[in-house]
Amino acid sequence: MEPIILASSSPRRQDILKMLHIPYQVVMPNIDETISERMQAEDVPELFAREKIAAVIRMLSSNREIAWILAADTVILFGGKIFGKPSDQDTAIHFLSELQGRTHAVKTVIALYNGKTRSVSTRASITNVTFKPMSDKEINWYVETGEWHGAAGGYRIQSLASCFIDSIHGSTSGVEGLPISELYDMLKEQGYSLTE
Repeated sequence: MEPIILASSSPRRQDILKMLHIPYQVVMPNIDETISERMQAEDVPELFAREKIAAVIRMLSSNREIAWILAADTVILFGGKIFGKPSDQDTAIHFLSELQGRTHAVKTVIALYNGKTRSVSTRASITNVTFKPMSDKEINWYVETGEWHGAAGGYRIQSLASCFIDSIHGSTSGVEGLPISELYDMLKEQGYSLTE
């Protein structure tokens, strides 16, 4: 299999590629992930995933052939607002206080650059996640673990936050940041086979 450039430093996304036996190299894109009020919340993850690919292409040597670049972006959508990565502990507490006892949507968009066709294709995964009611003590305990760092909505479903998840309707790997079924279909569609 050809190696894929992963435009992300996410350990979970790397774990998923390892599980699929996809060789990869991490190249961290430098993009501005500031969300302006003019952006439609639903459009943000696709915009950022595409921007990550464009940033990696600009970073790499102009004479280097690039076969594949994979990028993804995940946002929490709740009450018409985006819950991105909390900037500090207080924001993480605020996010979890809002989400506890309620259902929110997690949207992850993956973008794949195919160097042969010089084109980018995208796929979206939307999963509904319901938190159990949480006390202030539970929220503070969870935030103290530090898992909120770098996590959309201030939680990681694959770790201690699973104590507080009542139900998941959709793709668990999508909530983790890289929906496996959508990735498989996209790679297959683009001629990148995992089975050969």
